[in-house]
Amino acid sequence: QVRLVESGGGLVQAGGSLRLSCIASGSTFSNYAMGWFRQAPGKEREFVGVINWSGGSTYYTDSVKGRFTISRDNAKNTVFLQMNSLKPEDTAVYYCAAAGSLVTTRRAPDYWGQGTQVTVSS
Repeated sequence: QVRLVESGGGLVQAGGSLRLSCIASGSTFSNYAMGWFRQAPGKEREFVGVINWSGGSTYYTDSVKGRFTISRDNAKNTVFLQMNSLKPEDTAVYYCAAAGSLVTTRRAPDYWGQGTQVTVSS
C-alpha cells in the first residue's frame, strides 16, 4: 500500500510558476513510476505527465510540454511537478499517482493522492 500526499498548490497569476510536491510512504518509492493528473471543474481527470522509477524517462501531455517538468528524489520519497508559464486553463485539482510501470501509471494508476488545488488567474 502506498500513501501519497500532495502539497504546493495555490493561487498564481498567469505566466507565473508553482512547484507541486508529492511525498510517498508505505512502500519502496523507487519501485514505482509516478504520475501527475489534473481535473478541472466540470471536466474529467486527465493525464499530465509521468516519470519512471529512476527519473530517466518522462512523458507529458501535449498541452504542458515545454512548460511543466516532472522530477523525483528517491532518497526523499518525493516527486515534483514544476509548472512554469502557467495559463488560466491549467486551473485544476492536481493529483499525484503511482503504479509499478510507466504504462500502468499513465493509464490506470494503483494509488492516488488526495489532490491539491492550483488556480491560475488571468
